[in-house]
This record gives sequence, C-alpha cells and structure tokens, in this order.
Amino acid sequence: MTSIDTKILKQILLKGNYVTVDGLHKSEELENLHHIPFTDYLVADDLISKRLLGEAIAEYLKVPYSDLGYDQPSREQVLKIPEDFAKKHRVVLFAFHDNVLTVSTDDPQQPNLIEELQKLFPKYELALTYSLPADVEAAFVYYQKPIETRFSKIIAKSDRIAPELLDEIFSDSLIYRASDIHFEPESSGVIVRFRIDGALREAGRLPKEYYENLLNRIKIQSRLRIDEHFVPQDGSLRYEKNGLATDMRVSVIPTVEGEKIVLRVLAAYVQGYNFSHLGLSHEYQELIHEAARKPFGMILVTGPTGSGKTTTLYALLKMLNQPDVNITTIEDPVEYKVQGINQIQVNTDTNLTFARGIRSIVRQDPDIILVGEIRDEETAEVAINAALTGHLLLSTFHANDAATVIPRLLDMKVEPFLLSSTLNVIVAQRLVRSICEHCRHSVEIPRAQLGFPKPEKYFDTPTVQLFEGKKCEACNYSGFKGRTAIYEIIRVTPEIHQLILERAAAPQIWKVAQAQGSRAMFIDGIEKVKTGITTMDELLRVAEPPEY
Repeated sequence: MTSIDTKILKQILLKGNYVTVDGLHKSEELENLHHIPFTDYLVADDLISKRLLGEAIAEYLKVPYSDLGYDQPSREQVLKIPEDFAKKHRVVLFAFHDNVLTVSTDDPQQPNLIEELQKLFPKYELALTYSLPADVEAAFVYYQKPIETRFSKIIAKSDRIAPELLDEIFSDSLIYRASDIHFEPESSGVIVRFRIDGALREAGRLPKEYYENLLNRIKIQSRLRIDEHFVPQDGSLRYEKNGLATDMRVSVIPTVEGEKIVLRVLAAYVQGYNFSHLGLSHEYQELIHEAARKPFGMILVTGPTGSGKTTTLYALLKMLNQPDVNITTIEDPVEYKVQGINQIQVNTDTNLTFARGIRSIVRQDPDIILVGEIRDEETAEVAINAALTGHLLLSTFHANDAATVIPRLLDMKVEPFLLSSTLNVIVAQRLVRSICEHCRHSVEIPRAQLGFPKPEKYFDTPTVQLFEGKKCEACNYSGFKGRTAIYEIIRVTPEIHQLILERAAAPQIWKVAQAQGSRAMFIDGIEKVKTGITTMDELLRVAEPPEY
C-alpha cells in the first residue's frame, strides 16, 4: 500500500502514535503468514484509517496529502498526463485552481520531478502532493485500452499467448474488484465476464482457437486433469503480481460448446469485516453480541448463495477471536484465512465431512466452532449436540427467511426439545448494491410508482424523496459502488422456544418474533433506501414486502 521503506514507515507510525506496538506486532505476524503488506492489516483491523496512514507519510515527506480514493480524479484529468510519463513517474493530475496544477504521486522525492512536469505544463504553476500507491494505481485504470485491443496485440506479437491473456484478465479483475471471473465458450468465441458488486458485466471476448491453451493453463495451475473434458473438476490457483498474491477457487464444467470456467476471487485474509461495515444497525449488533457472549448455543445465518453469510460469520469470529479462546472451523472451502483460528477444509476424498469434522473438533477442547454449512440431517444432529454440550456453534443454513429456519431444521429430523435448548439467534440476510457516493443525488418519485403493493405502509407522503447514482467514472458508469446487506433477526425467546416444541409453522413464529421487536428484511431495506444507501429497485430485486 505504500512506496516508502517499510522500516522507516514503522518508525513514523510508532513515533507519531498512529499505532500501538502491539498492533504493529500483530500486523507484522499476519504479513509474514499471508505475504500481504502489514499496512493492509492495520487498515483492515481499524488500527489506523487509510486517510490517516496517507497523512502520516505525507507529513514525513513534508508535502500535503491528497486522498485520491475519496476525491477521485476524472478521466479527463488523468489523461492530461501522457501514459508513459505518468506510469514512469507515478503521477496523477489531482486538481487545477487559479492557474495552479496539483499533481499527486506516491514518490514526491523523485529527483527533478517538478522540472520534468514543468516541461509538460510550461504555463502553469505546479504543486506536489502525496497519495497512497494503491490510489495512484487505481487512477491509472483510465489508461486501460479495451481488453479486446490488448488481446489482439498479445495474439499478434506474443508466442506466450495463454499466460499473457490470463495476466490481462486476472489483472483487470482485481482492478475492478470482481468477485468472480467467468469464461463462457460459445460457437463463435469465448465471453469473459466479471461479477462486480453482485452483477455480471462482460469484460471482453476471446477467439475460440486460443481457448484450449488458456483452459489447459488454468487446469495445470489448479492441479486438474488436462485430459478430462466430460466431468466437472474443482481446484484452486494463486495469482501473483507486484508482490501481492490472490487466491482463486476454480470450477470447470463441461457444456455443449466446451468447458466453462468460473474462478472465485478469494480474500487471502479477512479485511474490514466489522459489523458496522456490513450494514448491521446498532440494535442488531447488540443483539448478536449478546448471543455471542453466551457460553454455548447456536447462531445461524441464512440466505441464498452469494448473500454474504460467511462474511457475517467471520465478522463475528473476528470479534470473538481472543488469545484465551479456542476457535476451530470446518469449511468447504476455507475462503478467509485468519490468524489465531484453527481452520479445517472438508475433504470428501478422505471422508472428512462436516459431520465427521465436528465430531473430531469436539474432542479438541474448542470454545467456539464454525461449521461452513448445515446441509444434511447428520450435520444438523452433530452440530446441535455440539452446541448442547458447552460450545458456541456458528453456521450457515439455506432458507428464504429467518422464521423458515426452524420448520426446515425440524423437517431434517432434529428433535424439537434439542433445537429449543440450543438455538440462540437466527440471522437472515441479502446483499444489495450501494449507491455510488460520488454521484448520489436525490430524486422525487410518486409513491404510487414505487413498484410494490401498499407503499403507504412505508411512506407517509404522496411523493417520496429517494436517491440514485448519476453513473459517473468513479462507479464505472453503473451508479453503484460496493455492497451492503439487509437483515432480519429472530432472537429465540422463551415464547419462541415453546413454538419450537409445538412444531409451529413459520408464519406463527414470525408473528411472535415481530411482536417481540423483529423487523422483516424488507423493512430494514426500506430504511437503507430512505437514507440513500441503496435504491428501491435494488431492494425489490432481492426482497419483497412481508406476507405475514
């Protein structure tokens, strides 16, 4: 994240009391373990803000600080400096006021930099500021040629076509913060798509004649069989560039047009997973904290695939991860690696299943157990017995809403008296895209046009003021940047316990939960719509008004 010498940077942060010695030592241990810059851990664990880190370095370099991450320069600004010059000197045109050009760089101590810039802008007065390298690099995205243009150049001049094509695709996926990369063969070519903030976008197209080499390279890196074309295969690979490593989970399946590849881009560690970052209200945070402080029982998070369930559980683990607590997880796969937590990967080849893993974990004297997913009767039975015998157990579960979890578990032949004795909290969630902060603006919409029945239950006035994005460069003209979650939470009270024993249906359970303060996901989403976090269309895409 920084271009300054690491040893000097640590001295700056300690001398200025920006971080504690303990915090710095912890980040150094994580850096050695995962080969990620220690500054990334400091920011991720809220030991220092990104802005404060930049200001500390700028103060040491005796120049002002420019936050390119917040005040993002436009394409027009960036392109005023030729690409070769900008990348050689690591400079970005940040601002222009009263005949003064402010140029930001992550290396303001370069010899003769002002003189070189003056040759480009002879009629202007120049000012230098410092920006973090990651923000400077992000601004360089405006120099990116269309990916097909880069593909054509690689194909025309290179004898290492597959490696260079993959490097361009993987590099772009990280620049645009994609969570998944899709290679989709068709009769005329191969479509490359990125999933960004939950939505798929086409990134480019490949000539089909080069796809087999690219496919084989991915298979080799993922330790998959290159001579197998008719059976699904799963593996993983690591992409390294500029000293940073990114793990990717690989899935290959046969289709009628060829083998389709999907790569899930994984975080090498848990960064920034605090409850406040996830969209949980203060009230909901307190409710989950209260359940997590209990010495035993179950906390279940439910929702469809890709709804952020694992992220929520890891935010909880991050809070619970203390030196005097033994935490063990069993997952399929282990997506986020956390120091101080014992993590086990499910392995069907060795018959290491969720159920068998839990049985072994219980004999390892754990305080807290995380089970990646309760997906069958055996896992449900073993998990509930573990929660009953003095362990706090966290897991995910597939159900449409919080109230449906209880009938579904009972359908999996879990005994009602065991479930009522162990279940503490049920969290249901969905992900919605967040409106881009750089282009968010308010709009007036007639209440009758909101797109769902009985809008007067949620909005008092005939005309409603909501928010949307104008679609700017900062959000790649989508109007959205990042995602947040909407939640509904049921706290299992004595009244809910009784309903479990009576095998009550989901509507009856939800009616009692509502009377005790639970709010439907849709209502949590309405609050986020009203405050400008997301749009009504986004909310209606993932949730609908409660039926009961």
